[in-house]
Amino acid sequence: MIGTDLTYDHAGFTCTGDTIMDKTTSPPPGDMPPEEFRRAGHLLIDWITDYLSTGPGEGVPILPGLAPGDTAARLPASAPATGVEFDRLFADFREILYPGFTHWNSPRYMAYFPSSASGPAVLGELLAAAVSQNCMLWRTSPAGTELEIRVLEWLRDMIGLPASFFGHIVDTASISSMLALAAAREYHHDLAIRTRGMAGRPELPQLTVYASEEAHSSIEKGAITLGFGVDGVRKIATDEIYRMRPDLLREAIEADRAAGRHPLAVVATVGTTSSTSIDPVPAIARICDEYGLWLHVDAAYGGVAAIVPEKRDVLAGCERADSFVVNPHKWLFTPMDCSTFFTRRPEVMRAAFSLVPEYLSSDRDADPALVNLMDYGIQLGRRFRSLKLWLVLAWFGSEGIAERLRHHMALASELAERIEAQEGVELMAPVNFATLCFRFHPGGAARGSEDEAVEETAVGDAGEPDEEAYETFNAAVMNRANESGEVFLSHTKLKGRYTLRLAIGHLRSSAEDVRAVWELLTTLADELRRGQ
Repeated sequence: MIGTDLTYDHAGFTCTGDTIMDKTTSPPPGDMPPEEFRRAGHLLIDWITDYLSTGPGEGVPILPGLAPGDTAARLPASAPATGVEFDRLFADFREILYPGFTHWNSPRYMAYFPSSASGPAVLGELLAAAVSQNCMLWRTSPAGTELEIRVLEWLRDMIGLPASFFGHIVDTASISSMLALAAAREYHHDLAIRTRGMAGRPELPQLTVYASEEAHSSIEKGAITLGFGVDGVRKIATDEIYRMRPDLLREAIEADRAAGRHPLAVVATVGTTSSTSIDPVPAIARICDEYGLWLHVDAAYGGVAAIVPEKRDVLAGCERADSFVVNPHKWLFTPMDCSTFFTRRPEVMRAAFSLVPEYLSSDRDADPALVNLMDYGIQLGRRFRSLKLWLVLAWFGSEGIAERLRHHMALASELAERIEAQEGVELMAPVNFATLCFRFHPGGAARGSEDEAVEETAVGDAGEPDEEAYETFNAAVMNRANESGEVFLSHTKLKGRYTLRLAIGHLRSSAEDVRAVWELLTTLADELRRGQ
């Protein structure tokens, strides 16, 4: 035992018994000086303001024309030993990093799905970074926890889900859907997977999840991660407008049960990634009730449309879902990442994920009304994402959001009417929201060449369309458009047919933007038909 009169030196401290006195007199190294931070902050806010108001800037391509490694080659191979002044760092941001950005926050970014960062959301990210909250437990951030719960109640009510749904925020719909499948596994508690796992259990049948052939690839990734395997996912064929067929779903469930498999869950989609189709959720929900299956609805893109009163019916039947996901970082003016996950069975989520080690327990947590958000997913540390979502919902208001969504859908409808009236191009799917699927015909008369027909190049020996020719032609149109720097588009395949996609949804996308993009695409198609 060390006596209280024993004195020794250790690492710059003088220790006398159990008393430690710091011998140093200099202050800690500290952070960026406040005045320097203030000056740098004003500089950044001015730059961000210009970027949000004007876009990437004249002559800056939306999709950078760089080769892999171009940016890395301009960055130092190792971190500096001494600090670099902020002005130099900001210059490197503008000169090295900025030219390598794909500008999702441009009104002519129309690939995949929109993800525009609004002013309120950017300010929310700034505040969240400054206060650096970890919203894993109520006591690690009482306000952060309660704000998240309340803001998701707002969003739940705005899209018309029942008050019985409990929500929390995760990063992406991919993780939300994986959490849903894990909850579905726990819902079938007789499987005892939480306690016994899945490995080395010959008595455990193959667990099976059902989703349409148009469902997002994250469903298969979730099945892989959870141990179901790709073979544990049944892809149900779709009808002529890419919706899951309930009759084929029922047949697949019956066949799997007869084969000794264990049907576990069904994933329905409101706004599929390729065509934005809407699965018949009411019919699917009835089948899930009949067979005791968990119903998860992936409304990552289409769900926010229900904020518009006249579009509320897109979520018909979703009140019967066991879990539901919608992504504000797609079409709700919130930057990456922010995915909202709702469930009407929060007790199952807790049973699947709650695990409280001693170092996180507290007598204060004994209140049964208290919510610790770490209990509803796999992550412990949780970003303060609700702050930016709160500012978006509160600053725009439900009516302001509906007005902007309605504007995007009107732009899409107007373009769809133009496509239907225009020769040499066709719509490939219904326009359910603000995304259009279309393709140009390789043959046909080009605009401005009334006296000269362009040779038909897309007909095979049997007189049927040659899909290879369609794919080559439309891929060329898309690549030329993207290389122009004026727009960024993406593609998909619908029942094997190469299809271009144009997603409208940026806060500042205007009718002029849509007209300019369509004129560019049509001109490029004409040039290709002429062999230019």
